[in-house]
Amino acid sequence: MHGSFGFELSRKSALFQQRPDMLWCIGLELRRMGGLMYIFIRKFTKVRSVADAARRAKSGIGQVLRDSHGFKSYYVLDGGEGVAVAVMVFEDQESAKAANDKVLEFVQASLLDLDLGDPEIIAGEVLVGIESHA
Repeated sequence: MHGSFGFELSRKSALFQQRPDMLWCIGLELRRMGGLMYIFIRKFTKVRSVADAARRAKSGIGQVLRDSHGFKSYYVLDGGEGVAVAVMVFEDQESAKAANDKVLEFVQASLLDLDLGDPEIIAGEVLVGIESHA
């Protein structure tokens, strides 16, 4: 299994060789928590005003996503020096891709003046999720 986050988890990996039962348990636990999730991450590197882009994304993209099947959450972060990162979390890949198409339509129609450029896109299924007990 190859993840989009730069690592590989397969039957040949050291973790699988040492603890194949652990991988099964991780998958079982994620399914028990409500299923695996799918994440889209976009990194923009030439944003004039990340704060303005985030504000406009909150109202416009936020509504598009809230109306999308399988939507879980959305985050925008300021990476400094014109770098903005947007993270969209969905229940599954099909929902993520459908919503992504709608988001791209919104960006092309409403955010062209921000001259965001072409983002680096990373997308993939969540393999492990850890949450606080607090």
